[in-house]
Amino acid sequence: MASGAVANAPPAGGANDVSLEEPKKMTREDWRKKKELEEQRKLGNAPAEVDEEGKDINPHIPQYISSVPWYIDPSKRPTLKHQRPQPEKQKQYNSSGDWYKRGVQEHAVATRYRKGACENCGALTHKKKDCMERPRKVGAKYTGMNIAPDEHVQPQLMFDYDGKRDRWNGYNPEEHMKIVEEYSKVDLAKRTLKAQKLQEELASGKLEQVNSPRHQWGEEESNSQTERDHNSEDEDEDKYADDIDMPGQNFDSKRRITVRNLRIREDIAKYLRNLDPNSAYYDPKTRAMRENPYANTGKNPDEVGYAGDNFVRYTGDTISMAQTQLFAWEAYDKGSEVHLQADPTKLELLYKSFKVKKEDFKAQQKESILEKYGGQEHLDAPPAELLLAQTEDYVEYSRHGTVIKGQEKAIACSKYEEDVKINNHTCIWGSYWKEGKWGYKCCHSFVKYSYCTGEAGKEIANTEASLMEEQPEEAEHMAKPKTLMEIHQEKQKEKKKKKHKKSSNSDSEGEEKKKQEKLKKALNAEEARLLHIKEIMQLDERKRPYNSQYETREPTEEEMEAYRMKRQRPDDPMASFLGQ
Repeated sequence: MASGAVANAPPAGGANDVSLEEPKKMTREDWRKKKELEEQRKLGNAPAEVDEEGKDINPHIPQYISSVPWYIDPSKRPTLKHQRPQPEKQKQYNSSGDWYKRGVQEHAVATRYRKGACENCGALTHKKKDCMERPRKVGAKYTGMNIAPDEHVQPQLMFDYDGKRDRWNGYNPEEHMKIVEEYSKVDLAKRTLKAQKLQEELASGKLEQVNSPRHQWGEEESNSQTERDHNSEDEDEDKYADDIDMPGQNFDSKRRITVRNLRIREDIAKYLRNLDPNSAYYDPKTRAMRENPYANTGKNPDEVGYAGDNFVRYTGDTISMAQTQLFAWEAYDKGSEVHLQADPTKLELLYKSFKVKKEDFKAQQKESILEKYGGQEHLDAPPAELLLAQTEDYVEYSRHGTVIKGQEKAIACSKYEEDVKINNHTCIWGSYWKEGKWGYKCCHSFVKYSYCTGEAGKEIANTEASLMEEQPEEAEHMAKPKTLMEIHQEKQKEKKKKKHKKSSNSDSEGEEKKKQEKLKKALNAEEARLLHIKEIMQLDERKRPYNSQYETREPTEEEMEAYRMKRQRPDDPMASFLGQ
């Protein structure tokens, strides 16, 4: 410990002359004593070390935290001052009593000069040397004219966490005395009114005086009820204020139980709508009645004010959601993996395609039945509105013939005119397309603003197309006749081609055999590799051999083909039949 004291002792040169020499190395005996002292301090047998501020240092704190490095200042003792908040780095907050100035009248102009104000402009909030106004030739102190208003700069307050959330910050307690005084005045007025009323009753003889002989002898009074009423009036009216029920609550001040009454009094209770015990079940705990109480009474659910709590389940998109969920379950039972929450987009598209196919199947079924048994004329009958020339739809018109109520006005799809057919055309321009050209569907004309030719134009267009297809064949037939020499040369060329094909066929057969043999070898090698991988995967991870001797070369075409043939795809529908 002595060596430690020597190491931390101040240098002889003075406080300002700090020597940055490395401390001397401790001897083994001093090191052992230092360690023993540390152990005794940790056990609590020796007093703890004291820092420069006189505070104890926890002996369990490591040395590199408590001790000051020798290259900074070896004269300092071990301390924990650097672990505590530094006062120069702490933010200074305003106290809870500080607040903004209230009741300050802005732009209030004085009419004459006030003592202690600015001699230049006449404001009380600053002096002449601090005045920011242009220096006047004759100051406001001497003229008493154009006195500037007093400027008030609100203080910049900065509160801590609690100060920002203090709801009473800036509240003046003296304001409460005004309320107390107001209530005391009201109470005094009440007492004077009661005293005045009592005097009037005594004067009229309704109330007997207290000094009557009956009262002195203790006889019962006849007007004891009136006296009791006056005694009750003398009591404080707010004595039983706690017993008064709050609106919407039943508060028991003795038991401290609050029972909320959320039902509106004009509403009929659910269990009173149908008193039949076999009607809809009412759950008293949740106050729920899921079924319609008027189900067996013959009333229409749309005309009833309350049709059960289940009406919410059959409104909006809940029905379509339930249908989609039902379709997902049925599709999953039939083998397609779809889920409403996991993949809603896929399920929606699948359900749409299913509905389209279902409608097409119904239409085909209907057509087949009509073809077999007939009866199409009964289905094509006009609606009753056209047969009877009248409808039940109410439409109200104005004087000018415009619709006021009833039939809604059709919304325009575009600001441009649509379905405008010109020059006798029955279809618009762009209804027909062929070979990269737009035209009219009614006459197959590709010329815009042309006159419609109808079916005749379609026939002409079809004949022109057929003529264009036949022209190359006729051109071949109309070619010049060949000479005998040219015919002979063509025959010789054909013979050479046939011989070349035979030789190439024989060569190709040999190459195909070689390819088949190479493919068989590659397939056998691939099977052996897969078996080897399967065996390795069954071993423990710690016993698997390293793959450092693997040959790195580009695979051949046969090896790639064997790999593709032997590769298993989990998304392949026939994957389960590969091993059979």
